[in-house]
Amino acid sequence: MDCNTLFCYYFPMIGFLIKKTLYDLWDNMIKIVALNLGFLICTAIPLLPVLLPSIFGSDLAVIVCAVLGTLICSIYLATASFTIKSISDYGTFTFSDFFANLKTAWPAGIAMFVFLFIIYIVVSIVIPFYAAMGSLIGLALSALLIWVLIFAFLSFQFYFAVYARLGSNIMKSFRKCMLISLDNTGMSIFLFIHNILALLISIIFVFMFPGPVGVLLYLDEALRLRLLKYDYLDANPEADRKKIPWDALLIDEREKTGNRTLKNFIFPWKD
Repeated sequence: MDCNTLFCYYFPMIGFLIKKTLYDLWDNMIKIVALNLGFLICTAIPLLPVLLPSIFGSDLAVIVCAVLGTLICSIYLATASFTIKSISDYGTFTFSDFFANLKTAWPAGIAMFVFLFIIYIVVSIVIPFYAAMGSLIGLALSALLIWVLIFAFLSFQFYFAVYARLGSNIMKSFRKCMLISLDNTGMSIFLFIHNILALLISIIFVFMFPGPVGVLLYLDEALRLRLLKYDYLDANPEADRKKIPWDALLIDEREKTGNRTLKNFIFPWKD
């Protein structure tokens, strides 16, 4: 299948994904901003040595703040992912739901913290060690680890969404992330680039919108729509995996989402 044919098959899903996420972000803007504000408050913890060097300037304080802050941020994002899942499902949430979801989401946050710690060790210690060997083997191992990191980032960007939507098993969630990424490589790359751009745009709004929570919503929306593909393949085992009839699969989704004009966005009460 050539690139033009692939584009024809996948563009309906990608176009709808972007539209639905935009609608959901707009309809829940205040709640998204509030959740992003909570995350920014959490990020202040690892920044304490910079903000208050006279109090948290020691090496031990820097390490404690970095570890504790990263752990809290990871748990917070895991809880936010559980919370915004209802938006993808055409619902909404209250902030009491956020605290209720904390009881379920915290293991995913700890797992992500461990993953980030491993990434830090690999990037700051392991790869420089192999690169400094000055040999072909060291260069090959460094290159191999870089490709492993790329695959890890492409795969585990789905982790919170997979954990929240497909079951609360840490290792199975990591495995499902890798399988989803391998089976949808182009989509994984597209989402990763899109999310980087979304975070860059968020700088204009001090990460308040769409921000990290907006990225989590986009990933959950993407996973939810992608699962329609697997439901279709389960019901049609003889179907071509590269020829998913997205237009047919998205009929109900499009009816629920509807269409809006710029006037509807700005003045919804005049609709």
